[in-house]
Amino acid sequence: MTAPSTSRAYSLSSEARNLHWLLTNLVEEVPGLHSVAVVSSDGLLLLSSDPGQNADRAPRHAEGPKGSSADLATIVSGIGSLTIGAAKLMDGGGVKQTMVAMEEGSLFVMSISDGSLLGVHATPDCDMSVVAYHMALFVGRAGHVLTPELRSELRQSMESVQ
Repeated sequence: MTAPSTSRAYSLSSEARNLHWLLTNLVEEVPGLHSVAVVSSDGLLLLSSDPGQNADRAPRHAEGPKGSSADLATIVSGIGSLTIGAAKLMDGGGVKQTMVAMEEGSLFVMSISDGSLLGVHATPDCDMSVVAYHMALFVGRAGHVLTPELRSELRQSMESVQ
């Protein structure tokens, strides 16, 4: 998997560059990841691993959902909404993590303190405990810096790339 594109990160604030670095670290440190996305509480893509960049290295199905970070963001947002609703109906408190195991892959969704979500699409043979551990590290490091101003900056950055 290719690390996130950092060419656009140089014009960003130090906090945004730090989040890009954290995502790059997650992608590089965890084997078996197809794609990674950070999604705002209102469902907008804030940060992604740009899975389309590895098209020359991997088969089409290994690039993430339909090869699009926006598709992963949509899925993560939907699963986040469903699990939050389920937790409310069941008086279960806040949702910390959701995992979907499929025949051809796994999907992990973890809450970030501001209501944003971290989503990871991984191979079926990934080490789930390693994925969850590294996701928790990312959330712990990123959660306190995702201010409204930084979310706005990341949204604008993603829009300028598309």
